[in-house]
Parts: sequence; C-alpha cells; structure tokens
Amino acid sequence: MVENMSPARDTVAFFNYTELHNRPRSFASLSPSLGELLKRVEEVRREVAGDGNETPVHQVLDMNGKSLEPRSLPFVLSFNSLTYSVKVRRKISFSSVFQRGNTLGGSPADKTVVDGSLFTKTKTLLNNISGEAREGEIMAVLGASGSGKSTLIDALANRIAKGSLKGTVTLNSEVLESRLLKVISAYVMQDDLLFPMLTVEETLMFSAEFRLPRTLSKSKKKLRVQALIDQLGLRNAAKTIIGDEGHRGVSGGERRRVSIGIDIIHDPIILFLDEPTSGLDSTSAFMVVKVLQRIAQSGSIVVMSVHQPSYRILGLLDRLLFLSRGQTVYSGSPANLPQYFAEFGHPIPENENRTEFALDRIRELEGSPEGTKNLVEFHKSWQSMQNISKSESDHQSISLKEAISASISRGKLVSGATNNDASPNSMVPTFANPFWIEMAVLSKRSVLNSRRMPELFGIRLGAVLVTGFILATMFWQLDNSPKGVQERLGFFAFAMSTTFYTCADALPVFLQERYIFMRETAYNAYRRSSYVLSHSLVALPALIFLSLAFAATTFWAVGLDGGISGFLFYFLIIFAAFWAGSSFVTFLSGVVPHVMLGYTIVVAILAYFLLFSGFFITRKRIPDYWIWFHYLSLVKYPYEAVLQNEFDNPAKCFVRGVQIFDNTPLGLVPTAMKLKLLENLSNTLGMKITRSTCLTTGSDILQQQGVMDLSKWNCLLVTVAWGFLFRILFYFSLLIGSKNKRR
Repeated sequence: MVENMSPARDTVAFFNYTELHNRPRSFASLSPSLGELLKRVEEVRREVAGDGNETPVHQVLDMNGKSLEPRSLPFVLSFNSLTYSVKVRRKISFSSVFQRGNTLGGSPADKTVVDGSLFTKTKTLLNNISGEAREGEIMAVLGASGSGKSTLIDALANRIAKGSLKGTVTLNSEVLESRLLKVISAYVMQDDLLFPMLTVEETLMFSAEFRLPRTLSKSKKKLRVQALIDQLGLRNAAKTIIGDEGHRGVSGGERRRVSIGIDIIHDPIILFLDEPTSGLDSTSAFMVVKVLQRIAQSGSIVVMSVHQPSYRILGLLDRLLFLSRGQTVYSGSPANLPQYFAEFGHPIPENENRTEFALDRIRELEGSPEGTKNLVEFHKSWQSMQNISKSESDHQSISLKEAISASISRGKLVSGATNNDASPNSMVPTFANPFWIEMAVLSKRSVLNSRRMPELFGIRLGAVLVTGFILATMFWQLDNSPKGVQERLGFFAFAMSTTFYTCADALPVFLQERYIFMRETAYNAYRRSSYVLSHSLVALPALIFLSLAFAATTFWAVGLDGGISGFLFYFLIIFAAFWAGSSFVTFLSGVVPHVMLGYTIVVAILAYFLLFSGFFITRKRIPDYWIWFHYLSLVKYPYEAVLQNEFDNPAKCFVRGVQIFDNTPLGLVPTAMKLKLLENLSNTLGMKITRSTCLTTGSDILQQQGVMDLSKWNCLLVTVAWGFLFRILFYFSLLIGSKNKRR
C-alpha cells in the first residue's frame, strides 16, 4: 500500500510504520478539504448497515477558485509538561485541626491533592501531561470521570487562564498565540448550545455568514452549507427545527452533528471536542466519529475526549491518551494497547474490547492502596523506548507559516485568510467580517427567532394593554380639582414605574443565549460590540410598539392635558422609560447568571427607584445621606417629565376659591361656611378672593413637588442617556464576564 502512494500523499503517513502496518488505512480516501465537498454520508450509513457497495463521490467544488494541489506536510500539535492545579475548600472537622500534619497531603490513593492551607487545599487536575496530535489523525483522550479529560481539552484549546497553566502548547514547534488559535481552531462543547426555533439549514447558514468572509459570494456560502449538510448526514433533517422541550425537533445524534457543523463551517485546522458521543446511542455515536474521521482526513487535527468508545469507534481512532487522576497512563496507537498491557503484566483477552479492559484495569488500580503509580512509571519507561525506536523515522514538520499557507492554498481555513504576509498571525484576520455585516446577520437571526415565537411578544403586549386598561378605567377622566391633582400624581408614579417593571421580562432573553454567545465569541465568530448593537437595534421596534399602545390606552382615557403635542411627548417619555428599563434589565442579565436571582434583584432595585423618585417624599424632604440615590433613580426623570408635561400650562388652574379647603378637615363644612371663611381670609390678606379666584396653578404644583431643576426635554434626554449607559455597561459585562476560561 505504501509503495503505491504518491510522494505528496506519502507526507500524510507521518505516524510510525509499525502502527500503519498493524492497522491499515486507505489513504486513497483522503479528500483535499472539507470545503471542497467531501464524500456523502451515505457511505457511513452503508457501513453501519453492512452494505459494502461503493458510495459515489461528490464532485469537487473549489470554493476559492483555485485548482486542487497535492497535500502538504502535516501540522503537528505538541503539548509538553502541562500542569494545572486549582484550590478547593477543605472540609474542616475537629479532628483535622489537630491532625493537620497527617491529613494535609490527602489520602494515599488520591495523588491529585497536594499541600495547602488550613482552609484550602491544592488539587492537581493535570500533572505533567505530554503528547502530540497530527494532521489527518483523531486523538482521543480517555479516562474515568474526573480523570482530567475535559481539563486537558481546555488546556489545549487555550481555555485556561495563562498564569494558571504550566507547560507549553506548540503547533509545528511554534508557540500558539491566543489570537491565532482562535482563528485556526474550533471547540465543540459537550452540551448542544443551539437556537431551538431555527432549522438545521438556517443554523448552519448563520454560522457560514459569521465565519466565512464577505468576499465569498452568497451562492458559494450556500453551496458550502449544502456540502456540509451532506457530509454530516443531515439532508433529511435540513428543514427541521432544532427543537427543545416544548417543540419537537431533530434527534440527539443529529443535534450533536449540527453542533459540530457550526464550528467546522470555516474548515478549521484544529478541532477540539468535549465528549461528542456523550448521550448518544451506538449508531449515532459511530456516525459522529465517522464524520470526525473525514474532517481529520481533510487536513485537520481532531482532538476529542471520549468516555468509553465502542469497538467500531475504536477502529476510527488513531491515537489514544489514557488519563488517571490527571496523569498519563498510556499514550499511543490503539494497535499497541494489547502489547502495552501485556508487558505491564495484564494481557488483554483476545475477544474483549481493548479500551473497556484498559479503563476497567485503571479503575481497579485507582482503588488500590498504591493507586496507578506503577502504571504511570511503566508508561514513562515504555514511552522512552518508543521514542528511541521512532526517532529515526519521524518526519520533520515544516514551519507554521508554510503549513498555514499550504492549507489556505488547498481551500482550508476559509475565513478571509491570505498567504502573502510574513507572520502566521497576520495571515489570518481576527474576524471574518466587518462589524456592520456581523450586526446585520445577528439582527436577522434575532428577528427570525422572534417571529418563530410570537407568543413572547404577544404576552408582553398583553401585559402592557391590560395594565393600561386598568389604569385608564381606574383614573377615568380626572378633573382639575385638588383631588384630581393627587390622583394624577399617583397615576404618573404608577404608570412610570410600571413601564420599568414590564421590562423585567427581557431578563431571560440573554440568559438563554449566554452560553451560545460565549461559544460563538470564544473563537471570534463576531465581535461583542456587534452583538450589543444588534441586540439594542432589534429591541427598538418592540419598545416603540409597546410605548404607543400604552400611551394611546391611557392618555385620553385619563384626561391628560396637552392635546396632540402633549400626547407626542407623553409617548416619547414612555418610550424612553421602556428603553432605559430594557437596557437596565439587559445589563443585569449580563451580570447575574440565574433567572430567579435576576428577577429578585430587578424587583428590589426598581422598588428603590420608585421610593426615591420624589413621589412618596419630595426631593427637599429626602435626607442628605440618601439624596444621591434620588438622582440615580431611573423613575425620577420620566416621572418629573410627565409632571411638567401635564402641569406646565400657566393658564390652567387646579384650585379655585373654596377648593382651597379640600383635602383638609374644613372640606366637610357647608359651602356657605366655606364662603364666609374665604371672605374673612380675603379681609385678613387684604386681597379679594372669590369662588372663582385661581389660587393654585400648574407651576405651583410643580414647585411643591420640587421638579423645577430640569426641563421636561432635559429629563427626556437624561432618561435616554441612562439607556445608552446601561448598554455600554452591558458591553463591558460581556467583555469581562465571558472570557470562557478556567482560572
């Protein structure tokens, strides 16, 4: 087989010939690139069904307009002496305080715990892990739960804070910088984080819009998506929504393949996967790994963690890395596993699954008093012997710049990359598209999601209309008496605070998208600023409609003053209040991780805003040590604005003649007595006060309420500014809180 390989194809055979001889692989099946339409998934289905008929091969489509070139020398991802420790709380007991010297190091069986303090201990999750993964191969990390599989994947994918991880990760002997790794790699999380109301095709198309450059035409992006759908075996489910608990959608295996597809749409050089077969049946798991094999054969490095692979999946894996409590107990080809355990003194029975036997044996050793210490030491000596035998036959990898340039020439890494620049970092852009393209795609996706779930906006609109109807009927056609003034003040305070409380339903919107956002931004699908701007723009139409509905329901029904101009300002201030409230709740959703905790905080803070707004106690009566909260209250500014809009008419009178006695004990005396009291008051003051004399105008009411420091338009501008401020704070919360890295 090796003799028939062309020199270019021969570069793919970079692993040891003995491994190749023990486990032959047909390199004729290697296809030039994922983006160049790999074989259809019917081949996988026929393999599963046992059908040996040949599967027709897709025609090659050159996405970049270039002819296909022979394969270049491979990429080599190496990691050396990776060590990662975390501090965990120590369980304090009365005896442990006096026996600290005996218990501080942990139990003999638990070698992952090292010295610490009285209240904390240091647990080593990775202990001097080394190895390599190569282009065209699948490297699987195996081990029991808690062995460090996911931690190792995170370490290789740069998902651990720089100062916490010791050791080096290199690609073709060059240290990988974070910016470059984000562009040339992809990470598939264990959980399927997808929008439930989008179809499979739409999900992949949006991923293509994010990850593929705008220089690639729309038709080519669609062709790429269709090719990926065929390769992932999702053709029959292409028009089916992803689904969730309340909506029937695709199956678990199909959902997992969609999760893989959205991260490989740009054909990354390195693909990391955290237990991609978890929760799947045997056939679905095999098809997923078969897809990963084709991705590797297209010129990618595939590194995945897997809990316990089946016999068929084992036949698709090229390298195995067994971990036990953060230490390597085996690293090499699946074909060498029987020889390894035979030399260790535990031969694998002929008809038994090799990985199951190895994992069971490792678990037995972990439960023994000495743990896996002997197996770890044996692996070190075994590995040194293997390195000596391989040193003469190992291929030398080319420089990272040359390797990336060759991959780009073959159609990989379709993200606007070029091969003309001097350094690897400058060969690939940080983001595939400018921010306005990202905003347009994000907005389109949000609108599509909203259209698929109209009940959410319907419930919100219904709440606003019901609230408006109750207020309109409760405060129906208020008069201009002193009682009418008090009722107007109460209406305005309740109406303005209600607009903010109504915005609380925006809290779960981002909380539901948080992990999708973190997954997409972790590898530069789009900018955080683009997400914030699109999130704000998409919210505006709904806020305008809600504001108009509430204003139209209450303005004329309550009998507010100002005519058309008064209504327009009333609508604007309600819209500004909705905008500020929505922005405030959105900011909190970026800070608070849980919905119930978020609702509790929102309700409490909005209650404080209402308390300090100036309705219950005027500004002049607020203690000096609380006056700062008065100016921070979001309710203060729209409340004062609507008061000025209502009472700023100097020609309108609210207290005439005997009405001065209303809201006092004298209000119960007969009218004749009130007129006599009014006459005596006139004589005392030296001015004539009759039944029709205006004693209190709107300006007087504003002065009594202490709302003369800002004009109504300034109050409107301040309310709008609060909204922008909270959107900026939301951006910084995403910038700081969505690093998606372990500390």
